[in-house]
Amino acid sequence: MRLVMVDGIDLAGKTELVKAVVGYLDDRGVVARRHRGMLTRRHPLDRPLRRLSMARQPDSAFTTTAYLFAGFALDHLLMRVRPRTAGDCEVLIQDGYVDRTAAFGIAGGPYLAARAALRWPWMFTRFELAVHVTADIKTRAERLHGRDHVDVRDLRSAQDEPFSDRFHQALAVMGRRHRHLITIDTTGRDVAESARELGDAILALSRRSSR
Repeated sequence: MRLVMVDGIDLAGKTELVKAVVGYLDDRGVVARRHRGMLTRRHPLDRPLRRLSMARQPDSAFTTTAYLFAGFALDHLLMRVRPRTAGDCEVLIQDGYVDRTAAFGIAGGPYLAARAALRWPWMFTRFELAVHVTADIKTRAERLHGRDHVDVRDLRSAQDEPFSDRFHQALAVMGRRHRHLITIDTTGRDVAESARELGDAILALSRRSSR
């Protein structure tokens, strides 16, 4: 099973892209699944962490610290002890992970835990392929109007340019630990076009690995 991560700032279009690429791969005979949350199947702190507001995470040193260390760092250790089994899944596409949590901790803080994450990114799972999804701030602001629910993190991501800049700088640092990293800019692009780009990158990676 190949582990692929898709991450990025709110309103960049990552979740829509993940859903589209799962369909793209399925059409080509590759079984892919979208996954959110912790990678390990039985993370002991998953339920307590879910009680914390991720919408408020950029404004909370406690939430940032809890997710980074009690959540994602522990998730990495647990994955090393008992790796996730593939089942019938050939590609697991992780929709959001520690990269964005650390980046929001820098953008909203910077908090000590987020600084530590950028200093020692090897504490977290390294993906075979990581994809950072972005869109310019004008596009993100326009996408606010199409949402049924808008939270404070959406608003900051779409309206606070210095916040957005700090996020992307931190996200780039977190991305260095991955084996392969690509960036997909969804500004002015149809989701099918972006899904094709990502899907072809996953298929190419699979072909290289099978040689």
